[in-house]
Amino acid sequence: MLLGKGAFIYPAVSVYTNRQAVPARPIDIGHRHFMMCVGGGCAMVKSGRRNKDLSAQVFQADMDGNALLDANPDAVLVVAADGTISLANSAASRLFGISRDALIGSDHRLLLSEGFRKEIVRLFQQLQEQPEEPLQPLLVYGTDSNGTEFPSEVAGSLLNYGNQTQLLVSFRSTSHREAAAADLREALSLLTATLESTADGILVINSAGKISGLNTQFLTMWGIPPELIQADTREPVMSVVLSKVVDPEAFLARIKEVEDSMAAESHDVLDFRDGRTFERYSRPQRVGDRIVGRVWSFRDVTPRRQAQEQAQQAMQDLAAQAEQLRAMAFQDPLTGLANRAVFNDGLAAALLAPRLKSVDVLLIDLDDFKEVNDILGHQAGDDMLMEMARRLRGCAPTADVVARLGGDEFAVLLTACPDADALAACILRCLRVPLTINGTVLRPSLSLGLASVSQEAIGTSELLRHADIAMYAAKAAGKNRYLRFHPDMMTALIQRTDMEAGLQLAIPRREISVAFQPIVSPRMGQVVQVEALARWDRYGERIPPSVFVPMAERSGLISEIGAEVMALSLVQLAPWLKEDLSRSVAVNVSGVQLLEPDFASRVLSLAEASGVGAYQLVLEVTESVFFDADCSLIQQLSSLREAGVRVALDDFGTGYSSLGRLQDLPVDTVKIDKTFVSMVRTGAERLPILSSMINMAHSLGLTVTAEGVETVAQADYLTALDCDSLQGYLFSLPETGARLELAVQQAQEAIDALKNR
Repeated sequence: MLLGKGAFIYPAVSVYTNRQAVPARPIDIGHRHFMMCVGGGCAMVKSGRRNKDLSAQVFQADMDGNALLDANPDAVLVVAADGTISLANSAASRLFGISRDALIGSDHRLLLSEGFRKEIVRLFQQLQEQPEEPLQPLLVYGTDSNGTEFPSEVAGSLLNYGNQTQLLVSFRSTSHREAAAADLREALSLLTATLESTADGILVINSAGKISGLNTQFLTMWGIPPELIQADTREPVMSVVLSKVVDPEAFLARIKEVEDSMAAESHDVLDFRDGRTFERYSRPQRVGDRIVGRVWSFRDVTPRRQAQEQAQQAMQDLAAQAEQLRAMAFQDPLTGLANRAVFNDGLAAALLAPRLKSVDVLLIDLDDFKEVNDILGHQAGDDMLMEMARRLRGCAPTADVVARLGGDEFAVLLTACPDADALAACILRCLRVPLTINGTVLRPSLSLGLASVSQEAIGTSELLRHADIAMYAAKAAGKNRYLRFHPDMMTALIQRTDMEAGLQLAIPRREISVAFQPIVSPRMGQVVQVEALARWDRYGERIPPSVFVPMAERSGLISEIGAEVMALSLVQLAPWLKEDLSRSVAVNVSGVQLLEPDFASRVLSLAEASGVGAYQLVLEVTESVFFDADCSLIQQLSSLREAGVRVALDDFGTGYSSLGRLQDLPVDTVKIDKTFVSMVRTGAERLPILSSMINMAHSLGLTVTAEGVETVAQADYLTALDCDSLQGYLFSLPETGARLELAVQQAQEAIDALKNR
């Protein structure tokens, strides 16, 4: 008899169950035994003997049992030990699509899909071996009469039926669960994919304090070994976490704070020992209205923090740059003086004011400042400029503006100054005081131009131009002085401009010529060399080399003029040089020429074309050319010397270097400047500097030539010091090529006169 879901009553049956007994209402049908099965579990029911018609009772019981069995919605089979079906209900017939009569007596394994046909037999054995052990329902696949497979949940119990132990099996189709299970799997897959694809590390802690979920990113971010997650507590994971954060105490305090208030949400920032920064979010995990745990989310914001720091630093840098630009708009960055723009604005304002007071402009330029940069380096030049600025500021404390206009040029603006000339003289004295830079003592030299205006109207640029003209006039007058602007200076400027224009046409007009001055050897008693000197005759007037050579260097014409002088010299001297191969010619060369990459090859080509040996050619260079940063200059001279050309160091002693540097220079001869020779007046002087120069040069294997020898006393003095060669007006003035023989004859006569004294 079927009593509700999974409850059956069978007559004359003893029951063995693997499940908890379920109380059942006994049915009295005389001396028959009844079994009640509920949910796959069975209980035995025994009736007492009664004085009634037993056959009628049994019949009625069978009818009631079949009715209850058929009313059960689950498919029920009774399976014998050999696997045949002893009993089946209507639900089994419907589930498998086979009639009850066909089911009874058939092998139950035919109702199961391949791979599940041993499951019922295995269940039978487990129930027999472990009758008291609770078993979970089995999940199997059955097969209907059409061969269609369907999922089913199976439960079973042992019973005595037909005087033998059989298996009561109930089948419940779970096909209706497939859609729900598929939806659940899809939802779980989506959740898993979402958690694994997010850049955040996710950790879920249940109410018991155990880890109930996490994603791979969490382990990666924190560097936690996966095996630690299998622990029963979160302590191993927490130990790793605390070892990485900068402030473990604050970390734990925050966790306790949110755990004490399960509904609370939190957000804070974690700093790591390795420099990373995480944002930490925490919110409760809810199932309906019930809080079952807490979700922790960690986001690596290190790049964002670094970007913020970089942006902040950039803002600070921009602010600093803005301040620097503001300062640069009004201040010279090297010296701290006002710059050109400030000076021009101040001058314009002073000239626009009512003309009740004078306006004076002092323009200052350091003489030969380039040599300081070339010889001592640009840092030394900067140091010198800063010192000049300091002194200038001290000399003119009441000046309206003291500015550096650029390079080595300074300017002072004065208004209502009672004596601008006195201030100019004071500046000249203050700035000329020697200073020491990197162990080298320097005596600054400057040229100062002064221009003033009182009542007459004049523009800013015009007044500055007047001061500039006066400054260049001071340079032309010998430097190291100041001059006040005079209108005649404008005329001189116009003439100089005209002269520069004329120099452009000097070679095409054949205005450049060469003069030769003999150089004698006291030891040999004869002329051994002549120096070729450039000459420029314009409109019948001879322009001094001291005027047009610097002009040619400024205008870039020096290379063209130098090449012309060398070509003329070699052509005109070729016959004289061929008479005696020991003779030579010296030609001055500018540093600008030496920077030309093909200079050496052109010199050798000119010598070859004129029939003059390279060893008969001497190139005279000034000391400053060796301090150019371009090493190609040294390479040019070295290649010429390898070909036989000799190099002479002209005007030696007037530069910033010492005698000790001679050993590093690619030269063969030094020419002592005439300023040292002029110190010999009577011949009785003690001049250690001359003897030191000559002895040092000889010790380095160099020959020595003295320039500017004009008296017999000077010649005797230098000869006594074993000077190799002498040159000067005592022997001959420079003469043209046509008068070369006369010049050589005069020099020879002077030598003979010295020997015969």
